[in-house]
Amino acid sequence: MADYELVKKMLRAILQSSKSGLPLSRLQAEYKELTGEAIPHKQLGHATLDTLLHSMSSVVRLDRGRSGEVMCYATVGNEMAHITKLAARHHTAKKTGRPQVVNCQMRVKPSAPLVLNVFKLYSLKEYTLELSPFNLNESTTPPKPRTPHSSPYSPKLVQSRLKEVLSKHSNGLWVSKLPQLYRELYKQDLPSEALKDLEEWTHICTIEKPCSSKPQELLLYPAKDISQTTTPPSPAMTPTANKQSPPTQNPPASPTVLSADLKQKLGELLLKYSSGLWAHALPKLYQDTYKTKLPEYVLDNLPLLSDICTIDYPMPDNPKRAILYVKAVEDENCNQEDLADLRAREEAGRRISYQTVPPLLIPREEYPSVLVVEASNTNSVVLRYIGEGYSKAQEKLEDEMKEFYGQDNTKKSLVSPSSGQLTAVHAEEEEEILRAQVCEVMSEKVKVYYVDHGFSEVISKSKLLELHEKFFRLPFQATKCKLAGLEPFSQEPVVLKKFDSMASGKILLAEILERNDIPLMVLYDTSQDDDVNINAACLKALQDKSLESPMQVNSAYMNVNVTSVSSDGTFCCQLPSRGLTKLNEVLEKAETYFHSQVTSESLVSRPFCGKSCLARFKGKWSRVEITNLHGSRVLDILFVDLGVQASVEVIELREIPPPFLRDLTAIPPQAVKCCLADLSVSVGSWTPDAVQWLRDRALQCSDCSLKIAKVEESKRLAHVYLFTSKNFHDLSRSLNHQLAESDLWKHQKDVFLSSQGPLKTPTPQTSKKVPPQSRTTPPITPPRNLALPPVLELPPAGHNIDIYVSVACHPGHFVLQPWQDMYKLVVLMGEMILYYNKTEEKPLTVEKNQVYAAKVENNWHRVLVKGVLTNGLVSVYELDYGKHELVSCTLLRPLIQEFRQLPFQGITAQLAGVKPRQWSEEASIVFRNHVEKKPLVAQLDSVQDAAQPWDRKVTVFLVDTSQEDRDVWVHDIMAEFADELTKAA
Repeated sequence: MADYELVKKMLRAILQSSKSGLPLSRLQAEYKELTGEAIPHKQLGHATLDTLLHSMSSVVRLDRGRSGEVMCYATVGNEMAHITKLAARHHTAKKTGRPQVVNCQMRVKPSAPLVLNVFKLYSLKEYTLELSPFNLNESTTPPKPRTPHSSPYSPKLVQSRLKEVLSKHSNGLWVSKLPQLYRELYKQDLPSEALKDLEEWTHICTIEKPCSSKPQELLLYPAKDISQTTTPPSPAMTPTANKQSPPTQNPPASPTVLSADLKQKLGELLLKYSSGLWAHALPKLYQDTYKTKLPEYVLDNLPLLSDICTIDYPMPDNPKRAILYVKAVEDENCNQEDLADLRAREEAGRRISYQTVPPLLIPREEYPSVLVVEASNTNSVVLRYIGEGYSKAQEKLEDEMKEFYGQDNTKKSLVSPSSGQLTAVHAEEEEEILRAQVCEVMSEKVKVYYVDHGFSEVISKSKLLELHEKFFRLPFQATKCKLAGLEPFSQEPVVLKKFDSMASGKILLAEILERNDIPLMVLYDTSQDDDVNINAACLKALQDKSLESPMQVNSAYMNVNVTSVSSDGTFCCQLPSRGLTKLNEVLEKAETYFHSQVTSESLVSRPFCGKSCLARFKGKWSRVEITNLHGSRVLDILFVDLGVQASVEVIELREIPPPFLRDLTAIPPQAVKCCLADLSVSVGSWTPDAVQWLRDRALQCSDCSLKIAKVEESKRLAHVYLFTSKNFHDLSRSLNHQLAESDLWKHQKDVFLSSQGPLKTPTPQTSKKVPPQSRTTPPITPPRNLALPPVLELPPAGHNIDIYVSVACHPGHFVLQPWQDMYKLVVLMGEMILYYNKTEEKPLTVEKNQVYAAKVENNWHRVLVKGVLTNGLVSVYELDYGKHELVSCTLLRPLIQEFRQLPFQGITAQLAGVKPRQWSEEASIVFRNHVEKKPLVAQLDSVQDAAQPWDRKVTVFLVDTSQEDRDVWVHDIMAEFADELTKAA
């Protein structure tokens, strides 16, 4: 028994990545490579694969190629064809050519494993209090789900903020207004889980259902004696329950209150970082911003800050590693009357043509698909959301309009149109009826704006029809967004031209950074092998090509500065040029500017991928581009003029000062990527010794020279001869020649797989041509006396725990993570990224069954070494996520004591309520579809303890509580599925 819809999704994903089509034979191989199994045509009731594919006409189109071989092509669905047709009409009117549909079924932008991309989490119904339905449909944005750039829900933080809000609304507050008010005050969305938990927070608030004209509304009041009530432990079923209290500190002999000036300055800093600020970062940030030292007693007595921020202690053993969350600064005159006025203005704004149309709500997901219509200004890009409730609802409405107006007895012409009036329009070329608003009335024609498609057109008055009231129910689908990072250049012709060529008429992926009336977004084209950041590409259109670094073949350059050497043998350098001279001049002015400013305006409070800003490198400000984010506080950057990658905290970044923004944007990156020419070993095959040898010579030389042999334009890679002197005429004196003559190219002897012994890095044979300092450093052995983290505490059998399933193989083996300390894992991994990305790579003795830190993709994980392979790869098990990975032994580091405090979060489990068996592939797929990467409730059945924490195994019942009306017990599904397979056999 196979999942028909799942098979369709897999086939669609494969075909859309192959725009020129796939041979039928290759399709089978691609499917097996992706899923691990052949296309199950027989299980789906088809004798042959051909007949199955013919039945999936909405996914695949079959045709014969020139050679006669059957070819498979992706089919553009009806919805996409409909959208393309309407977009084509718009572009025809603009004379800009045909639009493109890019990757109609968008792939989800991968989230970092630091933060889980999950939605609402509920506890079992019998363990919770049910709330009456909230009226959240008016003038509120839906709560934002947890996404790749947001932290897990923290009840303690929300409770503290709720206290603050209610203290200023002592006469009560409508619950439906709470999300909007919370967003306005804290620049963040109220977690949806918090609305479910309100009735349980009796120490914070009281909820009443008044007898009024709004029977579904609830009123929220502050709890009695709220200021004197201590917060009780959170319920066991709350995701971040049982946070540890701050460590006990001896009262310091220091002031008991902060001065008004100090409090104001600290408040300004905290406002810049609404997602939280590390307490240990305060002294340097304060010094850099206000040019004065932060009093030492502040960090020694953090409770002094309690009236301006909420203090959280994710690392109880280190009180200075606290996170500070700013409290709201609210106008004392803000009351319910103000909110009522705001509500009235919003309602009035929705009234068009004497009819009320509901507002278009921003999609819940952080990465929705959008169709870009046009942009005359990057601060006001017209687009449409694609998907359920948006383009699909629009298609359904237009079908209904077509049927409704197709009946002669209901077709009514709009005789006297007026400006601003809503109307139905009979499309010129197609048998379509579209909603529109009259913009301008002429003698025989009118100019209308298609409110669902975002463009205008001049048409005959005879095409206008009265819009029936039942077609007012769907929000107008055409909306606008602002492109992040392009605000100062929103009307630059080159920017708009670049945007039009890359985005107009295409379906793209949108990352929503801010959910305002006009949301702030970053757009991505994910149709290529590598995602293209549209915002960043448009910004690069402003670069002055005349300021690029010279890369002329057979030219020689002196005064070359080698800035970085990568482990694959490539290196970056700066060549003397007009661009580099101007860059240094502008950066020196920026340095002076920062020294003269005493303000927090330059702090970066909204980081995003592709953003250009400044960071310090060797004590000087340098241009950087953000390349990846690990949560809200840790990120990866690239020093674009140096070719150096680094991981930093967001507090280390600065906005480019406005006086220098245009100049620094116009100068292209000055880092030239190079490789040594005429070497027998290709790029990527360098030994660690050879890489270190080049670093020792090139990075230490202040006056290198080079000669360019050739340039690979597609890679922007120059093949060069590199010299540590000005004598570039004699190639025998180049570093190329010295490397070619050395024995540094000899790879290490094969390492061996040992069940007990360590992986040792053999020392290369000594050669007279290799200076002593370049020989391999003896490998270090991690200390064995470091204790393992404490064992993760679990509730007694029969109790429930909120969990997230990170890996699911089959009902007999899956890995779960408890929600209780999930936020601590986020903090820990952020700290590991900062620590290990700054440590220098050193030879390491790797032993089986020992714990290390390992770099997997862009993150550092706590791992257990399971085996060492003969090719230098190491098999590791991620102790917090339960995944098995193969990594190079060079990517392992000792796991220091600081990262051994938090218990390992991955728990091996098996499903209770089903008989142990050899689960079929079909059953395993069904199980994975129901539990993997999902938040669930686990009811503990039993625990099998072991000597090591990673060998411990639990047996649990899994319950999906995401449905409002019922709980779904996974073991019931699997038992029923197993019975069906038995009967079928």
